Amino acid sequence: MSDIEFINGLSFKAPKDGAPEYVKAKGSIKRSDLIAWLGAKEGEWVNFDLKVSNGGKWYAAVDNWKPNSSEQANRAGQAANQARGNPDPFADDTPF
Repeated sequence: MSDIEFINGLSFKAPKDGAPEYVKAKGSIKRSDLIAWLGAKEGEWVNFDLKVSNGGKWYAAVDNWKPNSSEQANRAGQAANQARGNPDPFADDTPF
């Protein structure tokens, strides 16, 4: 679990009892902490997952997933095939 990167200044809690069903979480932002944390980040976007610990505490963890080069090549090849009008070889309903 040491590879989890928390977002300073951003916290979440489960909704209070009696909250409407469409309320999924309650969030808080400590502006000074979040601004400082974001200032140290590069790139236009910071992706995160909202998670619940084994103890029931809600938290936001940075999602640092990046596709590896083989996944990128596979996606590029699929896009090129579709652009050329070649069908997806796995798109039929063959049961095997």
